[in-house]
Amino acid sequence: MSKSYYIIISFLFFSSCIHVADNSTEVTEKECNDIIFETDSVIEEIIPVTIELSSIERVALIYTAEIGVKELTGKNDGVRVEEYLAAANRKKGDAWCAAFVTWVLKEAGIVAVISGWSPDWFPVKNTIYTRGAKTNQTPNKADVLGIYYSEFKRIAHVGFIDEWGIGNFCMTVEGNTNDTGDREGHGVYKKRRLKSQIYKVSRWVI
Repeated sequence: MSKSYYIIISFLFFSSCIHVADNSTEVTEKECNDIIFETDSVIEEIIPVTIELSSIERVALIYTAEIGVKELTGKNDGVRVEEYLAAANRKKGDAWCAAFVTWVLKEAGIVAVISGWSPDWFPVKNTIYTRGAKTNQTPNKADVLGIYYSEFKRIAHVGFIDEWGIGNFCMTVEGNTNDTGDREGHGVYKKRRLKSQIYKVSRWVI
């Protein structure tokens, strides 16, 4: 899918003083200043530029733009948070990490699960990584991560992988979390998580 951006390009024209060859006439300093005053100008033109984005880039652009969104009162509310919830057919006050994932992929035009229930995001056909499995694929930007909570006996928090990288840590973007990475936070955050925290990863964007 292509996206049009508008770039303002400024052309700055400079004039300079010259010696006029005809009749060996030299331009005076005042005449030179007058020429500069009259001819120096900035012309601005708005030019539409079409940039082709991959599906992965489009999803990443959308979720990155949401970083910093916060709940209004800390009770799973607020204009933007309620937009996330509505995308997953959830109501104000519900947990919204999975609704955030739903909203982002809808905005990007990706066909995926429409659900505010975290476990729904990991059907077998889409799951490319399970902690401890031997046949895992390497998670990629825009893949969906799931974190398992033993007290619930299920995946109870989801978000996006932003960078898997090397080593023990990965970068993520998650909704309904906070600085400490809780599953019932108050905003959209970019997080640095231990890969060992990631229980499953599903792929919806190619």
